[in-house]
Amino acid sequence: MAIAYDKLFRLMESQQITSTALMRKANISGNIISCLRHNEYVSPETIETICRVFQCRVDAVLDFKFSPEMNIAPSELFLRTANIQNRRYLGNKFKLLKFLRNVVDKNCTAVETVADIFSGTGAVASAFMDKAIITNDLLYSNYLCNLAWFGREQVHLPLLENLIANYNQITDLPTNYMTDNFADTYFSEADCTKIGFVREDVEEKYQLGVINERERAVLVASLIYAMDRIANTCGHYDAWRHGAIFDRRLVLPLLNVPAENNRQNRCFNEDANELVKRIRVDLIYIDPPYNSRQYSDTYHLLENVARWQKPPVHGVARKMNRAGLKSLYCTSKATDAFEELIQHCDAKYILFSYNNMANKGDARSNARISDEDIFRILNAKGDVEVFSAKYKPFTAGKSDIRGNEERLFLCKVRQRSKI
Repeated sequence: MAIAYDKLFRLMESQQITSTALMRKANISGNIISCLRHNEYVSPETIETICRVFQCRVDAVLDFKFSPEMNIAPSELFLRTANIQNRRYLGNKFKLLKFLRNVVDKNCTAVETVADIFSGTGAVASAFMDKAIITNDLLYSNYLCNLAWFGREQVHLPLLENLIANYNQITDLPTNYMTDNFADTYFSEADCTKIGFVREDVEEKYQLGVINERERAVLVASLIYAMDRIANTCGHYDAWRHGAIFDRRLVLPLLNVPAENNRQNRCFNEDANELVKRIRVDLIYIDPPYNSRQYSDTYHLLENVARWQKPPVHGVARKMNRAGLKSLYCTSKATDAFEELIQHCDAKYILFSYNNMANKGDARSNARISDEDIFRILNAKGDVEVFSAKYKPFTAGKSDIRGNEERLFLCKVRQRSKI
């Protein structure tokens, strides 16, 4: 892919600014003007200075154009695509989507807006693509994935295809934050270096205005999916396997995201208990953590890459500070948090997902909210029905808990009024 500055020279012509005048206003040299005329690389700082002269965005002065060597089918370059379910994630409900949608279609009427406020990977939200969707997750990594799949901003798919193809071909990269902190742990040194390079490049392109917010999210999500596929773990980042052979290389997939989504869609990254005080929907789906295992502990590395603030990391697992990412639903305060949440839900229907784990596993795996409290809290809001399906969830270890069921508590709200 090549850069072209045709837009800049058309802009100069329309405003009757000569090359000499631009050199003076932007404090740049004749060599830089020559580079611009020949569509050669100039620094981001130079582009930023030129944009300040014209008071414009970056995309008003440059374009990315496909170079001849890139004029081949994307499939020949990165070989695979990915769908929303192609992530390993604790509590992923993709296998239950048919059951869940069937419960909604048979028992709820006139549902046009759906909120998934503990959305995780966004699998459940994907079952309601025919509705206006609100997604939310406390983890920024999940927020970016949800923005990629459901965001309302249009994305330019050919641009994303070629950027991903370029990333997958790049070699001989300089070391970076990822190399220094994670080499030969969850990923090989070479893959860590590529992860850091790609993440930095995506951020730079976004800051320059080359890609929009949702396109940035798609590229970061693609990187997350690629990392998940080859990580030297058993599905989480609490530990890495010592002595592992890194026999797979990082290959970013092209995510099968829609170029356009419902213009009413919204994606959030905040505390669900605060969000519900501001939204009004027909159906709100609630799938909080069930036990004491904090998702920020399990997916800290993906969160680190998504946020890209390059914090110090500590311990064998190389974890960053996660103090602001802890969920009350994993603590002894889960019942109180759930009761407050339900009180503030403004919806016709509340669909609460909670399995029947109770006390079947070890102390960390046991459910934080009792059935007695679930019925008490939901019955105070409306009429409750329970639907269940047998379900063996993804686990991060070797658990083999039998007789597990996913239960849907459907609450038909009696009165829609804010507290």
